[in-house]
Amino acid sequence: MQRSVSLFALALAAGSPLSASEPEKPAPDATAHSGPPVEAPAQTADAPSGDIALPRFAAELAQRPMFMGTAAWRPEGDARARWMSAGRAKRQAARWDYARALIGAGRAPEALGMLTLMEEDDADLALVPVFQLAKGIAQLQLHRPAEAMAVLSGAELRDNAEACAWRMRALAALGRDDEALQQVNCALPAINGRRDASRIPFILAAADAAVRAGRPGMALRWLNPLTDRDPAANVLRGRAYLAMGEVQAGRLRLERVLIDGTEEQKADARLALVEGEIDHGALSPAEAIGKLETVRYSWRGGPIEERALRREFMLAMASHDTTATLRSAATLIGYFEPRSDAAELLEQARTALFAVLAPDSGVPLAQAAGLYWDYRELAPAGPDGDRLVDRLADRLQEAGLYERAADLLDHQLRERAQDVVQGPLSIKVASLRILAGQPERAIRVLQETEQPGYSDEMIWDRKRVEAVALHVLGKPEAAMAALDGIPGGDLLRAEFEWKDAAWERFAATNGAALPGRGPLQAPQQAQILRQAIALAMLGREDGLVALRNRYGSAFEKLPSAGVFDVLTRAVGSVDPATVSAAMGEIPSASPAGRFADLIDAVYTE
Repeated sequence: MQRSVSLFALALAAGSPLSASEPEKPAPDATAHSGPPVEAPAQTADAPSGDIALPRFAAELAQRPMFMGTAAWRPEGDARARWMSAGRAKRQAARWDYARALIGAGRAPEALGMLTLMEEDDADLALVPVFQLAKGIAQLQLHRPAEAMAVLSGAELRDNAEACAWRMRALAALGRDDEALQQVNCALPAINGRRDASRIPFILAAADAAVRAGRPGMALRWLNPLTDRDPAANVLRGRAYLAMGEVQAGRLRLERVLIDGTEEQKADARLALVEGEIDHGALSPAEAIGKLETVRYSWRGGPIEERALRREFMLAMASHDTTATLRSAATLIGYFEPRSDAAELLEQARTALFAVLAPDSGVPLAQAAGLYWDYRELAPAGPDGDRLVDRLADRLQEAGLYERAADLLDHQLRERAQDVVQGPLSIKVASLRILAGQPERAIRVLQETEQPGYSDEMIWDRKRVEAVALHVLGKPEAAMAALDGIPGGDLLRAEFEWKDAAWERFAATNGAALPGRGPLQAPQQAQILRQAIALAMLGREDGLVALRNRYGSAFEKLPSAGVFDVLTRAVGSVDPATVSAAMGEIPSASPAGRFADLIDAVYTE
């Protein structure tokens, strides 16, 4: 967004070093033009020429003297007509003159298109300094300062006054103010060589850089040639006076801008007034952030919003306002060109994010998770970022916020995890979806992350989770089918049957998987005691006798010996209340391991 130039500034220029005898012409950085778009007729100088190459032009252009000032971008005569009628031998030269004319008229898109066309026919043009200069100017007119700097920084343009002038503007647009001011001495001949309105954007850029660089006196000297009624100049004067502590003088200039400035200039003036209040301690941090937000909502994009965001970020950091810190940092990083302090800004934002996610932060877990979700692009990439997400997901799961944890890891699964890394993460996400009461989404996650690179163990675990989801959905046959060929699948089948109180099927499935003789761990004890209950429910006294004979000695010295004794007595010798109490003493560890724990959690819910 370029500052407009008032008629008052031009009137003043008529009697100052800015005056000129030639009529007023469009500034070279104007983005609008009055003429129609350049559209060549069916048969033009640039019609396709088959395989016939144009004569090379780079050497000829390199031999021409370098130029500077407005006249360089205003070739004599009708450059468009010459381009339209040029033959092969003169076509590149005609294109060059027309590209210069387009730059002079501020028609940057067409100018860059013409220069690109020239370069396609003669790649060596990219090595010619004056051609680099033209491309850099066109890029800057298109508000692409970083691309402009890349072209304008060639060694042969280092001491060229015209290149220095445009480099100064590009650096100022990038916020590299000290570097911009370093270009001033080199740029002065090109700036002073302009005798019309085209000089003013360079003056404003230099003054803007000086204000931001903490050199308000220099800014005011740059602005001397411009009238005191020019809103673009008065915005900068107001900021400069405020920086010098001359509050009344600064406020007067800015309030005048609010009367007759453009909407952009008015937003700039409102921001400067807020900055003055902040600098002089008239506002609390919260009040200042609120006023900066108001300015930002009135004007989006460009250096004005960026300046407001940077102020907001510094205030938020100083006052430990985490939400405002993350909001302003995320907007700066996401929507504005990175500056020299980009790495430092990102690190500060990450520190704030880490602090709010720490268990001892004092921020409620749900709010902390919301902040992470809103500003997850600030999180570090790689293992550090993965660990941060995992810790937060674990905390959410412990708090029973299963869906929030699943959403968090699902984003990581789809946006960050690659190849086989998706395997274990897909299992965790699917498990959380089951816990959140979303078994359909659990199955969808597994289906969408299917790939051939998983190990057998990973494939089996994914099948086990799928079986749990299907069982929760009330599809027992599909759940059993999912376990076909899966090692240990019988233990999970038995778990389903136990939960469903399908005693006949459970006794058969579980009985086939009972442990052999020897020491019994807790899961194996639970498996045997469950078998006893199923047999008792079915009235199979012979089975209970066999169970008592097979495992009696193994249970003698175990804490669950009494439970085993009660459950394996003769059918009818124990009342239901005793059996119920004994069931409560069965070890909680299931033979199906963590997948049984998942089923237990679902049934508990």
